[in-house]
Amino acid sequence: MSAASSAQQPQTPPTPEPSQPSAQNDEPIELVVTGEQDGYGATDASSATRTDTPIRDIPQSIQVIPRQVIEDRVITNPDDTVRTVSGVIPSNPSYEGGLSSFSIRGFDSGSNVLRNGVREVDSGSVSRNDLTNIERVEILKGPASVLYGQGSLGGAVNIVTKQPLRDPFYNLEFLAGSYNLYRGAVDFSGPLNDSKTVLYRLNAFYQDSDTFIDFSRNNRWLVNPVVSWQISPNTKLTIEGDVSKTVSQTSAGLPAFGTVLPNPNGKIPINRFIGEPGDFETFSYARIGYDLQHQFSKDWSVRNVFRYEISKRGGGGFTAASSLGLDPDGRTLNRFYFDGPTPKKEDTTKGFIVATDLTGKFQTGSIKHTLLFGTEVYNTERTNNEYITGDAGPLDLFNPVYGSPRGAVEDRGNNPQSGAFVGVYLQDQIAFADNLKLVLGGRYDWANQDSNDLIANTKTSQSDQAFSPRVGIVYQPIQPISLYASYSRSFNPNSGADANGNLFEPETGTQYEVGIKGDLSNKLSATLALFDLTRSNVLTTDPNNSNFSIQTGKQSSRGIELDISGEILPGWSIAAGYAYINARISEDNDYAVGNRLVNAPENSFGLFSSYKFQSGSLEGLGLGLGLFYVGEREGDLKNSFQLPSYFRTDASIFYKRDRLRAAVSIKNLFNVDYYESSSDILRVFPGEPVTVQGTISWQF
Repeated sequence: MSAASSAQQPQTPPTPEPSQPSAQNDEPIELVVTGEQDGYGATDASSATRTDTPIRDIPQSIQVIPRQVIEDRVITNPDDTVRTVSGVIPSNPSYEGGLSSFSIRGFDSGSNVLRNGVREVDSGSVSRNDLTNIERVEILKGPASVLYGQGSLGGAVNIVTKQPLRDPFYNLEFLAGSYNLYRGAVDFSGPLNDSKTVLYRLNAFYQDSDTFIDFSRNNRWLVNPVVSWQISPNTKLTIEGDVSKTVSQTSAGLPAFGTVLPNPNGKIPINRFIGEPGDFETFSYARIGYDLQHQFSKDWSVRNVFRYEISKRGGGGFTAASSLGLDPDGRTLNRFYFDGPTPKKEDTTKGFIVATDLTGKFQTGSIKHTLLFGTEVYNTERTNNEYITGDAGPLDLFNPVYGSPRGAVEDRGNNPQSGAFVGVYLQDQIAFADNLKLVLGGRYDWANQDSNDLIANTKTSQSDQAFSPRVGIVYQPIQPISLYASYSRSFNPNSGADANGNLFEPETGTQYEVGIKGDLSNKLSATLALFDLTRSNVLTTDPNNSNFSIQTGKQSSRGIELDISGEILPGWSIAAGYAYINARISEDNDYAVGNRLVNAPENSFGLFSSYKFQSGSLEGLGLGLGLFYVGEREGDLKNSFQLPSYFRTDASIFYKRDRLRAAVSIKNLFNVDYYESSSDILRVFPGEPVTVQGTISWQF
């Protein structure tokens, strides 16, 4: 998406610094960067191949949520961005400020979080970013292990941040809304020298709000500076850092009995807070790194990225439902508390990643090649991972009285962990002809993990190796149509050992995918995909020793997805997705074969469409409508209860004139009661009631 879209430039938009011609070549040499795009459509997503390749030439379903969709929907949380993408469902409630998590093709996205095409050391950091400094969000469907190493089988989420602009740009924004929401943000950019070889961008925001849940508050802020230096016509260095903090209460959900299942006492109010009013958690995050790119020639380039990250979790802990659950009266909820042993000792995760890509283009006869060779080294260390737990006293869900004293400490832990990971990958994109392309790739990973139990004075170490291949083909019978097929694999390390002391092998996954991508017009495109995924080596209870696990579990997901995005007519844009997914247990010793996976609806649909008046007295005015359907979902792997289907309607109205932009959005317009997700029978998370937000911004 262009800078005009992201910043609402009234006339000629500021743009990132263009590439300059080399002394040896009259043609501009372009460095491979994550570019900006206009409107609701997207033509490229560099994270899919780590090369500058159009989406239509990639044998994989890839969906992009550009900045324009984010602004027209008036959303600030990463969870909300995916609602128009087929087969992607938020797994955690966005209102409590916790980790963002998504179900993609029936499987939790887990650690598959990328930032500008490079793995995040802290997989939950997407939730720390908000959307203030985000240019677009890319969803890569299926395994990403061939380029990014360990991760979920379902897919990956790539966050693309805003980059410096060549022309001066300043934007101030204020947002207010339901539940005492107040938010201010700034976006400044421009050159730092007369030659415009050094550019900067600064994004920052501060937000404070309640939520619809009693006693629950959310306070967060972020500062994100970026500086880019065009060292020479062929060399560019970008340094980026950010610091953020979130303070929130963990709602911990509500029991299924009284929400999605009958309760003799009636319905539990969705605003009921089952913790203690004094509960709170803090999440602090800091990151610094560089991105160095150099073009050796027109055909060969190198990119080196370094990033150091540190995150801390502290606060006053949380109170939640204990394993004793509800008493027979249906109203008394047994609870436990979870906290750090001292307020000053924060659970800390830190680490670094170094990724280097060498990309080259060459020919063997008439066959064209785009070759990628890369290495990735990253290290993580978790310290101060101490906790205490105990009885928190019961709570009457229908007549709550808070302030019960905490009971004695019943359990404590101190479990520092560390990991070192190395990956080497090779990929060749082969063009036999302009309409026939083959992608071959493979990656080999080495993973070493250490875990110390300082209470029991024990240490465990584990080393794993895995090879992840990918092969795909794209055929274009006519220029607007791409037919594709692919095979790929994933891996995800397990920890622990079986009853015989044998260390667990990594989880593995395979995917077969076929599809068609079509340009319905020069501004409207669609993707239809059919997929078959199998997850193997899932841990399940050892039938001969219930105190241990064995790796005989399997899960599968098969389905079909349809996505459409772009401009239908001048001013009329759409982003929509439908998915049918059959995600089930194939083999297991704990759950029945055939049980559906958690939070994986069979049918889901999301659509957002807007119309912007192009001329006349209404020029600058836009209207948006969002329709979101999620079918019935199983609440646990036992399939003991279901979350009912829901249909939610959102609406927005926005106006832009010269340097002023104003917008109002209404989420859940008809105030539908629905439930977003579930962890188990004691933790069902209700969706937000009707919510109104208004924003105004001024560019100068």
